[in-house]
Order: sequence, then C-alpha cells, then structure tokens
Amino acid sequence: MSVTARALALLSAFDERHRRLTLTELARRAGLPLATAHRLTGELLSWGALERLSPGSPYYVIGRRIWDLGLLAPVQSGLRQVASPFLHDIYAATLATVHLAVRDGDEVLYVDRLSGHQSVPVVSEIGSRLPLHCTGVGKVLLAHAPADVQRRVLGDLRRITPYTITQPGRLSAQLERTRREGYAQTVEEMSLGGCSVAVPIRRPTTGKVEVVAALGLVVPTLKRDKPRLVAALQVAAEGISRSLP
Repeated sequence: MSVTARALALLSAFDERHRRLTLTELARRAGLPLATAHRLTGELLSWGALERLSPGSPYYVIGRRIWDLGLLAPVQSGLRQVASPFLHDIYAATLATVHLAVRDGDEVLYVDRLSGHQSVPVVSEIGSRLPLHCTGVGKVLLAHAPADVQRRVLGDLRRITPYTITQPGRLSAQLERTRREGYAQTVEEMSLGGCSVAVPIRRPTTGKVEVVAALGLVVPTLKRDKPRLVAALQVAAEGISRSLP
C-alpha cells in the first residue's frame, strides 16, 4: 500500500458514526500498524487534514482544511455562491435557521447554514452529514434520488428520536407526497423540539429537470406558518434555479 493510500485509509476511517477517533481506533479502522498510523497522523495533523478534538485530547477529528478543499468542488462552490443572497433573504424574512444541502451518497451533506434566532435544537453544521430519512432537506433529496438509493435508505431506517419514521411504507408514502406537493416536512424526527420544511432546487439538464439540492428551514412548530414558509422557500428555490450556471 502506497503512502497516499495509507493516508486516505486514515481519513476514510471517519464516518457518520465515527466522528472522533483515538490513534488506536484510527489504526484499527484503517488496517495500519500503530507506528505507521502515528507517523501519518502527525503529518495530517500538521497539514490541517486532521485536528485534535481539544488541546491534549486523545481524539482526532477531520480538519477544516478538508472542508475548505471540498468547497472548491464545482457543484458546491457554484451552488453556495449562487444561493447565498437567497439564503440571507429567507433568514431576514423568517429569522429561522436556513439550510442548503445536497445528497452525498446515502446521506445529506449540509453545504451552507444560517443560524436562526429562535431557540430550536439544530444538530446540523456546515460540512456535516445526517440521515436522509429524518431531515426535511434529506426527505426532499431522497424523494428525487435514484431507485437504488431509495431502496438502501428504506432498508435501514434508524430511529433517532421517538418520532423518527422507521416504517418503509409510511416513508415511501411521504416521499410520493413530497414529489406531488413540492415540499417535505419533519416533526421532531431528527431532534426533539425541532420541525423542518424543505423544497427542491432544480436545474435543467439535457432532456430533463434534475433536483441538485434542497433548501430548508428549522422552526419550533409548523402548525401556523407552514404555508408561508413553504411559499418563501419555493420563491427562493426558483431564484436559485434560474441563477445556476
């Protein structure tokens, strides 16, 4: 195994369920001798690909340098730049947490976020990945994902809160409704006390219209303002869609 392959194996040791790892855990998950993992981890730490969880902590986490490089990817960098003024408009109108997200494999990747003023539990961060089946933006992206992605996700519906939907038939019905009505919602499915609503961002491609991202809001409740929030999101999403290259 080359040095590059070993370094990539260390970085690949992290995933949604393993966000922080000790050196021993890194070596084991990467399949590397402890001494090799120690040497390469030191180099990755110096470059910024890895960071300590806190000064003196035995835990390593993915470094900010990796996220900064990821933002240079054409889809993400162009999308964030185009969407930024629309996110600020929605935030100014609602004072709620605003999310811009894309699908990354079988997860939702948050590429931008504006934190709201309302006291609502929000677990997402820019660069974080969360399940598709229990987030508003995730449901939008899952509803428009390829059939194989939907099969995998529907086959592994983890319960995050007591309100997380874990019945494949019930979630499938919600996804159909999302495609029909043009928005998705969650009610305390990712975090207690937090509800979300989201809409798709579309871009015309050769012969069809592709859903490339989702735009969403997190609020304490959807009982009163859902129609207004959905309308605001749809106007912004249409503006983003028209502005995409």
